Amino acid sequence: MKIETDILVIGAGPVGLFTVFEAGLLGLKCTLIDNLDKVGGQCSELYPEKPIYDIPGVPNQTAQEHVDALIQQIEPFAYDLHLSQRVEVIETVEIDDGISTWKVTTNEGLECITKNIFIAAGAGSFEARRPPNIEDPDKFLDHGVSYFVKSVENYRDKNLFIFGGGDSALDWTVELAKVAKTVSLVHRRDEFRGAQHTEAQMRELVKTGGVKLLTPFQIESIQGADKVIGVTLKNFDTKENVAKEADELLFLFGLNKKLGPILDWELELEQKKISVNTENFETSRDGIFAVGDINDYPGKLDLILCGFHETTLAVQKAYKRIHPGERVPFGYTTSNTKLQKKLGVID
Repeated sequence: MKIETDILVIGAGPVGLFTVFEAGLLGLKCTLIDNLDKVGGQCSELYPEKPIYDIPGVPNQTAQEHVDALIQQIEPFAYDLHLSQRVEVIETVEIDDGISTWKVTTNEGLECITKNIFIAAGAGSFEARRPPNIEDPDKFLDHGVSYFVKSVENYRDKNLFIFGGGDSALDWTVELAKVAKTVSLVHRRDEFRGAQHTEAQMRELVKTGGVKLLTPFQIESIQGADKVIGVTLKNFDTKENVAKEADELLFLFGLNKKLGPILDWELELEQKKISVNTENFETSRDGIFAVGDINDYPGKLDLILCGFHETTLAVQKAYKRIHPGERVPFGYTTSNTKLQKKLGVID
């Protein structure tokens, strides 16, 4: 199958979806390709029920609700979506007046011709880090061991142990304390790498008895045959082992990130991220942009709202590559009557 598009977006997470909106405002068509079987990226795949608080104008929204809102937002615009496909090869097919045209080929044989490639692949492909010193913890998957929260209800009225010291561990400690029978947060030291506000919430729950904070501990072993029935923890200071009853173990040690085929695309990289300029977030190759968590530049923050800013500027450059010499038809959405008609705001 061969197609042509104005912008090919690799990754259908929040930033990839918002690219469709920004391109649509300028009359450009996008094609999205994602190796997952659904849109939403990590938000839908890893933590659909995790609350998001830093989207401007939206006080509280789950990750899946955020994805659903983005899908609704791009409904007025034309775009193609190809899921369960991985981009394998990117090659130049033409250079006209210094502007490259690219051919992108997927593992399923899809060929796409475009002047603009947006890599919005988040952290790349990912795999959860397993607990150290535990042999085959995956034998308890879906039977007491998990690495992501896909359903809050799974932890209702359970004795839950959360392992980790970053944002995810703190966020889920606070959230799951609302539904679990008991929540114990286990970390090797009494210092955390997450947001100070969330850490303060966690420590307040510890004071009121809503959460048990176990430091300095690490997991020593998991008890159970077909399912988890308990856990043994080792104290770093005393070296003593402590056995605890447990129904659910949630390991939040972060992700092992893999760039996969991106490594073969001859892009300038910095610590497994793609280097970009901050004028239009173009990479070291003409017409290839990187937006969202996959890119790197001085002062970079891995926040969804930063990715929205990046892709907004990148789309401006993409328009100029398709229409060289023309002025980008910038206008505020409040005065865009054509958009308002598409959205049904006006007749």
